[in-house]
Amino acid sequence: MANIEKLKHCLPEVAEQIYSLFQRAYRIEAEVVDCDEQYFPPLLRSQQDIQRASTAFYGLYLADRIAGIVEMNVELGALDIESLVVSPEYFRQGVAGSMLTFALGEFEYRRARVETAAANMPAIALYKKYGFIEYKTWTPSHGVKKVALEIISSCN
Repeated sequence: MANIEKLKHCLPEVAEQIYSLFQRAYRIEAEVVDCDEQYFPPLLRSQQDIQRASTAFYGLYLADRIAGIVEMNVELGALDIESLVVSPEYFRQGVAGSMLTFALGEFEYRRARVETAAANMPAIALYKKYGFIEYKTWTPSHGVKKVALEIISSCN
């Protein structure tokens, strides 16, 4: 049974768990989008960066193991999903969908946004399945083309 709880990312041992899962998941994403790991921005984030983050982290646990993490910022009617990662051993088991369902159902928002690499077709398909619509593409200075997707809530 899945259990989602807020993570105390300011604690070193919790930040280390988040960092470790991010590293495992984002290495695979770097391969999917054909980006050298040393230039893939999510892999450049340190444990200390995670500890100092002003965002909220939620972990989904299966059998007392962390299976996925969603990092969000919710303010002024905006829900920004900063990261959504699944531990590789839990890929294709509904973890990402459960975390999106949680994020979209737990918080009030007028708009929800998420960004991913434009070549990350599995992530884009997942977001679209949950109602996100592409609204912008661009290539930042690091060179990995990105796409932004959003949902505008009908409950304004």
